[in-house]
Formats: sequence, structure tokens, C-alpha cells
Amino acid sequence: MDWGGPGFVLAIIMLSTGGWLINNWIRAKHGYDLEDEWGGKTAPKKSKEVAELRAENAELVQLLKDQGKRMETLERIVTDKGYRLNEEIEALRDVPDKKAHDDSGVPLNISKKEHI
Repeated sequence: MDWGGPGFVLAIIMLSTGGWLINNWIRAKHGYDLEDEWGGKTAPKKSKEVAELRAENAELVQLLKDQGKRMETLERIVTDKGYRLNEEIEALRDVPDKKAHDDSGVPLNISKKEHI
């Protein structure tokens, strides 16, 4: 190959231009600012679709934060000792009481009034 001929110079120009085009295509695809031929930056135009997606994303992030706060509250309620105590009391209410039918206690004379 003739390193000093016009073919070599044209090959370098074509490779440089191709690299620049590929670089800008990748940058545009991912939403980065584009480079012009003098090294400056050109911001891509903001489309209506991008603005709508950003607004929807912000709403979803806020909803996720709200759900996280609700989850923390529920965890605090469930791990609270008072809640567990209440569940234990309710569980005891469901167990049949054996002493209710046993006459081994001291009878209360509610119907008789004693005068002191």
C-alpha cells in the first residue's frame, strides 16, 4: 500500500467520519448531548413523549415512597407489643374454659345482699 497516496488520506477521512457518526448515533440513542463537527455540544430536542414519561416516572416514584411509608407503619403495628398482646387475648377467648364448668371455686353470693 502506498502510504503517501490519496487513498490512504481518504481512508483516514472516511474512518474518522464513520467513527464520528457512530459516536453521535450512540449518544442520540441514549439521550446524551450530540457533538458537532467543531467539538461543541448540541442538546437533543425534548419531545412531548419524553416529558410525559418523566412526569409518569415522578408520579410512580412518589407512589412508591408513599407505599414504603405505609409498609413501615404496618410493620410497626404488627411488631408492637400491644398488638401481639391483643392477639394473644383473642386467641385465649377461643379456647374453651375448663374452669367455667368446675365447681372448685368460692361461690359468689351476688343475689344475696349482706348487711353489715
